[in-house]
Amino acid sequence: MKLGFCLFRYFPYGGLQRDFLKVAMECRRRGHRILAYVMDWQGEVPEGLELEVVCARGITNAARCRDFAAQVARKLGKEDFACVTGFNKMPGLDVYFAADPCFAARLHEDKPFLCRFSRRNRIYRELERSVFSPQANVRILMLTRLEQERYVKYYRTPAERFTLLPPGISRDRIISAGASERGLRMRQEFGIGADEKLVLMVGSGFRTKGLDRSLRALASLPEKVRSQVRLVVIGAGDTRPFLKLAERLGVGDRVRLLGPRDDVPDFLLAADMLLHPSYTEAAGMVLLEAMAAGLPVLATDICGYAFHIQQASAGLLIPSPFRQERMNQLFAHMLFSDQLSQWRRNGLDYVARNDISSLPERAADVIEEVARRRGHL
Repeated sequence: MKLGFCLFRYFPYGGLQRDFLKVAMECRRRGHRILAYVMDWQGEVPEGLELEVVCARGITNAARCRDFAAQVARKLGKEDFACVTGFNKMPGLDVYFAADPCFAARLHEDKPFLCRFSRRNRIYRELERSVFSPQANVRILMLTRLEQERYVKYYRTPAERFTLLPPGISRDRIISAGASERGLRMRQEFGIGADEKLVLMVGSGFRTKGLDRSLRALASLPEKVRSQVRLVVIGAGDTRPFLKLAERLGVGDRVRLLGPRDDVPDFLLAADMLLHPSYTEAAGMVLLEAMAAGLPVLATDICGYAFHIQQASAGLLIPSPFRQERMNQLFAHMLFSDQLSQWRRNGLDYVARNDISSLPERAADVIEEVARRRGHL
């Protein structure tokens, strides 16, 4: 069976991109042929994945996304796909993997009124509407119930078109034998003493992930406490404005921005706390990855997977509306809290009791179901 997959851009360290690859490779494992359309691909192409890079035209990113969607729609019309799955919003899909937040909700709830009429925002609304309007015949794979409710509010999408997926944590992120030794080696490699607190941030797109908030929280600590704390940031993005902010706040010597890395599991084992004060986050896979490593979490409550932290009692949530002062207080409290060991145990216990890994398999089930209904299985 030939399956089409669509994605704007692939790079190895993005959460959406990792989910794309997991689902595509699960479908390939089941014996299906996979043809993927992308605007850009960075990194190696896995064996068994057929790739077509589409040269999208346009001055702005929004214009290029629209042109890509139009070109791919024409290509799809010439192919006999059993099912077409998109990981970005665009016309012509049979299945959409909804890893991005509802754009209409952000536009109406967080932006000035006149922003709704900009060319850029009208393009993104048009692409989103092609998937979520009541007339669209697209099956939608959701990561969280909260985000589903937002889409229903703004598009009145019929409930029967949604399927809620379990998380998809990679097996290498779940704590195993030798974990403490791996964490200790990582701390030694980076010269982090036993009496220092290692605070970790993981995620590409530093502005969205709230790195500025983390730097201000670090700077708010008393100098004596601050000298015992290291903030390590892993992910892709423009580091320059944040390095300048760190220097301006007087914490430049306590911060390291390491870029994207393959050894994130070892950092999760080495750290004392995960910090994730995102401005917006449809899910936030790293929250569960931290719990699976026994790492307490401080995150904003707007993250789609924040409810797991609350249900597990595996850390604390920064309430909305966000206030920097409140985050600073929670950060200082967590660093040296006598609850750290309990938060660790709670997270590990929660992960052991719940399905946090079967996202690729369940997504592939839905793709095959849609193909079967279309007469291809």
